[in-house]
Amino acid sequence: MDWIIALVIFSISYIFIITEKLNRALIACLGGVLMLFVGVLDLDNAFFSHIDWHTIVLLLSMMILVSITSQSGFFEYIAISLAKMVQGKPIPLLIVISSLTAFGSALLNNVTTVLLIVPIVITLTRLLNISAIPYLLSTILASNIGGTATLIGDPPNLMIGQAVEHLTFNDFLVHLGPIVVVIYIVIMFGVCMLYKKQLKVSLEDQQGLMKINPKQYIKQRALLFKSVSVLFITTVGFIGQPFLNVELTSVAMAGALLLMLLTHEEKETEEVFQMVEWVTLFFFVGLFMLVGGLKEVGIIDEIAKSIIYYTEGDVPKTSMLILWSSGILSGFVDNIPFVAAMIPVILEFQDYGMTNLDPLWWALALGACLGGNGTLIGASSNVIVAGLAMKAKQPFTYMDFLKVGAPTAIVSFVISSVYLYFRYLIFFP
Repeated sequence: MDWIIALVIFSISYIFIITEKLNRALIACLGGVLMLFVGVLDLDNAFFSHIDWHTIVLLLSMMILVSITSQSGFFEYIAISLAKMVQGKPIPLLIVISSLTAFGSALLNNVTTVLLIVPIVITLTRLLNISAIPYLLSTILASNIGGTATLIGDPPNLMIGQAVEHLTFNDFLVHLGPIVVVIYIVIMFGVCMLYKKQLKVSLEDQQGLMKINPKQYIKQRALLFKSVSVLFITTVGFIGQPFLNVELTSVAMAGALLLMLLTHEEKETEEVFQMVEWVTLFFFVGLFMLVGGLKEVGIIDEIAKSIIYYTEGDVPKTSMLILWSSGILSGFVDNIPFVAAMIPVILEFQDYGMTNLDPLWWALALGACLGGNGTLIGASSNVIVAGLAMKAKQPFTYMDFLKVGAPTAIVSFVISSVYLYFRYLIFFP
């Protein structure tokens, strides 16, 4: 009986999360609390076994780092400078914005990056008197592709990295970075061909952009120096984490606390905490509790058995199944709750004789992250961009995005399938 109750709570919560009728953090937390009230979970078990506090604290630390850095005007300065570098030409500008988004999504995270990039896109397109929609759509695509490359770039990767102890920041970069570069080049070529004839900028508008001095966006030079320095040191710490023998979360915490200490005169601690995306953090807390309820009643175990039964424990077949199923499903539901449900499923495979699970982890990461491009509700960054676009009176519809996102996702899955097969599976015993 418990499994029916848990499944009903999870399913209803999921439906509300997908439809975005109510705040999804509120729904996720409410679902988690219901798991407690009906006895599927107890409080100690939920807090100490199912909520991944490493992921929560790592996200919190990165939010603090990026929030303080953004107050210096650093990101606006970079964007204006790059726009002037291409003289305001629309297609080169599209490539520059997308590349900046992809790079930022890999080093920071895609949710935070789009929050920083979209206001810049709106400003630049207004200055050039052109539609922001092509730039906003390409920003979404680039954020999900770029975020796939690193452990901290996309929430699914972060969750996988925290669940699998031996996978480091460098592992994600080495194993996913090369294919992400290939996919990004292919997709951006297609996007540029799609919008080549639509984007035209007058000479007068180009000249107006060229007159802007990017230095005017630098608000506090002392804050700029401190924040960029600490952000750089933290990133180096991520890369050197295997040699430092310190947890990734500890590196992020140290960076956040150091920056708060160094900038307490410019930004008070209370002000910094107000800039944190608490809604996202509470969404994760509720989500971990919801998935924990499924795990407690044995549903996760049954899913693992079903996949093993279907693929007969064959790692290449299982990898491809996970890649495509996670990719397609992540297009229709947010990839965060899907990955939260899949992680314990893959971990269960160890109990059924699979020893090397790494190809499965890379398949899940590629499918979930790249699948986020499939539809407008496929990833958190997509929904955030759509909301900011509507606020700026540059709205686009679900179908507008689907026409670009769905082909992007399919092409990405095909390229990823070839990559997985030839790098990990062709000689797999």
